[in-house]
Amino acid sequence: MTDPESGPARRPAPDCSPGGGPPPGAGGGARHAGALGEPVIRLEGREKVTGAARYAADHAAEVPLEDRAYAWPVPATIARGRILSVDPGPALAGPGVVAVLSHENAPRLTDADDATLLVLQSPRVAHRGQCVALAVAETLEAARAAAAAVRVVYEAEPHDAAFRPDHPGLYAPDTANAGEATDRIHGDPDRAYEEARFRVEAEYLVPPLHNHPLEPHAATARWSGGRLRVYDSSQGTTVVGRTLATLFGLAEESVTVVSEHVGGGFGSKGTPRPHVVLAALAARETGRPVTLALPRMLLPSLTGHRPFTAHRVRLGADGEGRLTSLEHAVTTYSSTVAEYTEQAATPGRHLYAVPNSRTTHRVTRLDVATPSWMRAPGGCPGAFALESALDELAVACELDPVELRLRNDTAEEPDSGLPYSSRRLADCLRSGADRFGWWGRDPRPGTRTEGRLLIGTGVASSTHPALAQPAVAEAHAAPGGGYRVRIAAADIGTGARTVLTQIAADALGAPLDRVRVEIGASDLPPAPVAGGSTGTASWGWAVHQACRELLYALAEHGGAPPEAGLTVRADTTEEIAAVSDAWARRAFGAQFAEVAVDMDTGATRVRRLLGVFATGRILNPRTARSQFVGGMIMGLGMGLTEHSALDPEFGDFTEQDLAAYHVAGCADVVDVQAYWLPEEDSRLNPMGAKGIGEIGIVGTAAAITSAVYHATGIRVRELPVLPERLLPGLAEWQRAVVV
Repeated sequence: MTDPESGPARRPAPDCSPGGGPPPGAGGGARHAGALGEPVIRLEGREKVTGAARYAADHAAEVPLEDRAYAWPVPATIARGRILSVDPGPALAGPGVVAVLSHENAPRLTDADDATLLVLQSPRVAHRGQCVALAVAETLEAARAAAAAVRVVYEAEPHDAAFRPDHPGLYAPDTANAGEATDRIHGDPDRAYEEARFRVEAEYLVPPLHNHPLEPHAATARWSGGRLRVYDSSQGTTVVGRTLATLFGLAEESVTVVSEHVGGGFGSKGTPRPHVVLAALAARETGRPVTLALPRMLLPSLTGHRPFTAHRVRLGADGEGRLTSLEHAVTTYSSTVAEYTEQAATPGRHLYAVPNSRTTHRVTRLDVATPSWMRAPGGCPGAFALESALDELAVACELDPVELRLRNDTAEEPDSGLPYSSRRLADCLRSGADRFGWWGRDPRPGTRTEGRLLIGTGVASSTHPALAQPAVAEAHAAPGGGYRVRIAAADIGTGARTVLTQIAADALGAPLDRVRVEIGASDLPPAPVAGGSTGTASWGWAVHQACRELLYALAEHGGAPPEAGLTVRADTTEEIAAVSDAWARRAFGAQFAEVAVDMDTGATRVRRLLGVFATGRILNPRTARSQFVGGMIMGLGMGLTEHSALDPEFGDFTEQDLAAYHVAGCADVVDVQAYWLPEEDSRLNPMGAKGIGEIGIVGTAAAITSAVYHATGIRVRELPVLPERLLPGLAEWQRAVVV
């Protein structure tokens, strides 16, 4: 066993705890304004607000505008079948059109692990919206017009794009997403449920949801001397570079992917997407740099989405409200191109003590676009179902919902039996209840009114894995006293660039302005994607280790670098592999919501959201608060406005843009507060930090729907909370009471 707080195995470490001093004779100074735990302003903030920050489609300096061509996709108009012919003639006759690519003339790609990337390689059509051709022209407008002029003839085949929980094609996958076990069974949940004093059984539905980052998926590609350089909107340049090298039969060092700034992703940019392959294909075919920015209406069909999930939850409890049985069965879908199974039954494996449980996943394959990661995949929709059922159980037991959760707290992970490295869920619930003014709440629904408004409050718990992946970082000391740290991390708007600089400065004992961190390119030391709330924990570990190793090397040089400077490289693969498996590592939190429901129209407003989180050491309060609040706002959208539907006749989504798919806007967000508890966890990584990017969304929708129940007495089990789902119950409620 190697504890994360110890140094690299090849050399005994001095104090490597956060803020620990450097080795004797290595230099370094006192703690400073940029140290870990300080609310440092984002280092790239000025660039972003002045427009100097360059995104994937903005690289005019490296790719002169006079040389650049633009591409526009041609989407399939059938849900299943084959292409009989592609006629590019009308498109090529247009002004400024350079080329039209299709499966008939596109460069050939080698096989890939992700079949969604094998674009323009086959006449087969697997779903509506699949790219079947690509128009390339001198201007964006000309490319768009050319794409509309391409004539494609199809042979349509019968398709199935209608998901239902009892779909005949359901099967048990080998694993769910992230390697989670498909099924987990402990004890005898059926017998325990039948013998329970209190029982709840209900079905909850979460519709398809879409990531819709502010910056659409875009890439600018150019070839030079057999080398490929791509500016991509991506959450991980290392994996994009490796994938492109495989697809085009190149050595990895012949491909460079740059993602200097990324305008959001929420998981949809966590793996390579078709746009970057299309841009590279077009650039190779035309011999010119090519920019492709996907139109927003194609994002749902080309960049992944959160799939529809149906949840059947059964809970049994004894006379004291302690869980004796838990069952969470999830059914969902994937595409015929690739298997993706949302791990939505997993929250019940981690949140509460229960001796008898069954958690299962079943999936069917439909003729639709392939679903993929969206913020807190699995845990987010799964927590909505489980936490909603907990609220229903609290009503059945006549217990306060916070008290019910406290009675079922556990020091050991129910699924594995391992003790938690740290777990402060109960403290989050208590602190949140105090801050929110929860105690003394009248549990009866519909008892609090303000004019024609019904007011209610709700609560939910949250959890998310606290993991780290191997990464490599390089640290360099310059003769003048400055430091440079290099790692292929990605800043997708989270503040990663700033926090990594703080980690490096802290490990070096140097002022923040003496440290420069380079990220966002695949030719930097390799790093995992910004996903799974593992970014800072993974990259920061490598950065911390490299900086500590640099101090050792400097000490061997008398505390000063040689004339050419001094560089060290650290790889955390061995350290992470050696981390003890004797602990369960997770972050926890609790969200509280207050809603107001108009008893006449059913319109629902979230008046207050409050979250309290225990996520290890907070490295930068300013950027951390942004992540917590952003997650809760996204959960607010999930609870009240966001939803999509698969059209069974045409096979695509009926909501394809931000006019039809309603994300939460400023008018929807009134009061959102985020707090965190001090938590030191030496078993995680040298910084003691847990991921924070996703936990804010996990329980928010359940807290909102529980608040709606408390306000109205109407239990909403299908997201989002739309007026039409409340009006029949409100009408009945008004008939039963004197208004």
